[in-house]
Amino acid sequence: MIYAELEEYIVGQENVLFCPSPLNNYEVVFEDDGKTLYFYGMDRSLDGNPIVDALHIADVDSITDGHLPSSVHIVWSGDGLKALLLINNHPHAAFNFLSQYAYCRTGFPGNRNWSTRGHDWDDTVMELF
Repeated sequence: MIYAELEEYIVGQENVLFCPSPLNNYEVVFEDDGKTLYFYGMDRSLDGNPIVDALHIADVDSITDGHLPSSVHIVWSGDGLKALLLINNHPHAAFNFLSQYAYCRTGFPGNRNWSTRGHDWDDTVMELF
């Protein structure tokens, strides 16, 4: 089920897409700051900084077809505990708040604070959706 979308999005034009879970206090955010694309996982029940993890999606200057319009969709699982980022219908990143795992195609950053297994992409994440 799609809960947030950007149509006709041009890479490198600053954009932020917030998408709260429909069932709990979790939220994900897609951000293009003009230089880098990020996907953030947030827990709005936390005091102070609600960001639990951040995933690097791409550097703007490395996207060869960034001048072409793209679509961005954020999908939540039926239980509202897993979120998936799709760019042009291709999965790029996911958060599993239930298991505290985060996945992205770049595997960056490699910190293991929240997602103890790191951020490496695993195609089995698609089974969550």
